[in-house]
Amino acid sequence: MTSRSYSAGMSSLELRGSLSLASLFALRMLGLFLILPVFAVHARHLTGGDSQTLVGVALGIYGLTQGILQIPYGMASDRYGRKRVIVIGLLLFALGSFVAAWTSDIHAVILGRAIQGTGAIAAPVTAFIADITREEHRTKAMAMVGGSIGLTFAVSLVAAPALYRSIGMDGIFELTGALSLAAIWMTLAVVPAEPRSAGDSTRRVQRGALGEVLRNTEQLRLNLGIFSLHVVQMAIFVVIPVALVRYGGLAVSEHWKIYLPVVLGSFALMMPPLVQAERRGRMKFLFLAAIVLLLAVELGFAVCYTNFAMAIALLLAFFVAFNILEASLPSLVSRVAPPASRGTALGVYNTTQALGLFVGGAAGGWLAKNFGDPAVFVFGFAVIALWLGVASGMRVPGETVERAYRVSPRLDPTGLRERLVRSRGVREAVIVPEQGIARLKVYPESFDERAVREIIEGES
Repeated sequence: MTSRSYSAGMSSLELRGSLSLASLFALRMLGLFLILPVFAVHARHLTGGDSQTLVGVALGIYGLTQGILQIPYGMASDRYGRKRVIVIGLLLFALGSFVAAWTSDIHAVILGRAIQGTGAIAAPVTAFIADITREEHRTKAMAMVGGSIGLTFAVSLVAAPALYRSIGMDGIFELTGALSLAAIWMTLAVVPAEPRSAGDSTRRVQRGALGEVLRNTEQLRLNLGIFSLHVVQMAIFVVIPVALVRYGGLAVSEHWKIYLPVVLGSFALMMPPLVQAERRGRMKFLFLAAIVLLLAVELGFAVCYTNFAMAIALLLAFFVAFNILEASLPSLVSRVAPPASRGTALGVYNTTQALGLFVGGAAGGWLAKNFGDPAVFVFGFAVIALWLGVASGMRVPGETVERAYRVSPRLDPTGLRERLVRSRGVREAVIVPEQGIARLKVYPESFDERAVREIIEGES
């Protein structure tokens, strides 16, 4: 049995898991996004739909129930397993979709949207990705999820008007329910099996896990980050769509011609630096550089958002920075959090994300109405500057090294992995029985190699 440094690309399990979970997220989000471009038009045909307040509640109630339930869903996935909780959330989303489809009253639609929001699966999905990926590949995996969401949003801008003309709003709601049911099939049939400990309903959530998450300074920095990022995102999109119409002469129905290439271009531009930063251990540098780019974007919008060409260029820069940060933040949260409470930590993270969406939309609208559009970008600049100051002191989890050990190809890989990851100084463990190798990512300063060797010899 020997040990050595080891470095490799994503394993087939990591790649399949990341792609299938990203696709699952895309199916669910497509069902959600298809509603947004056309619901306000459709609401006029509903009983009570002439009230803009009720239309706004129908759109926003989903985010409210999502925000309330992210933490409970994350904690439940820590105890009962990721797949069970994801399936329950998808069932509730499908139920809410069918409730909204089979009514002609705005109040019943609000009820359906609230039920949709109770399927708050973001924390279990991101925790699942963290469970099955090694740290050096986790940000790429999270970027796949972010990419699937961004692409789905752009596709929905194109598809929603055509679907509304052909199958109506009821049909779109029914389609969202069907997509959620398809996502359940994908969860059960395509997504890889979760680690045995994650599906053990007898295990206990670490006592005080939520309190520990809320007191952890590094996690608080990251939660402030996702809150700030989505405050700025929502505030910007209070102004930019109107600016594209007013200063670019582009009808709302044509906005997808801007958003689709900008979103696709931003992913092409953000992946090379992301991969290089992970490979060279420069994630903090890239993280801070993306925040600085956001600052520059806010300043640029404040000065020249009325220039159509400049607005498009700034949108591209915004999405490059946004996508880097959207991929990096959950990856860093999963590294800072203990494995046993990852779902809890990501639940808190997703709750602050939802709050950011609410605050950004509300603050952006109030500032634009009372102080003019440039005030929205000045506000965004101040928020990002505060975040940069807080993030500059962040500590990325300690450097790890990889070691590989010879193991018997006849052993139980799941049982061995579970014992290894509980050993002192072991961050991650990947067992490849067909190669007779156990690959460990360890913290050298606390790694107990003798205990690891005893575990492997005991299993062989």
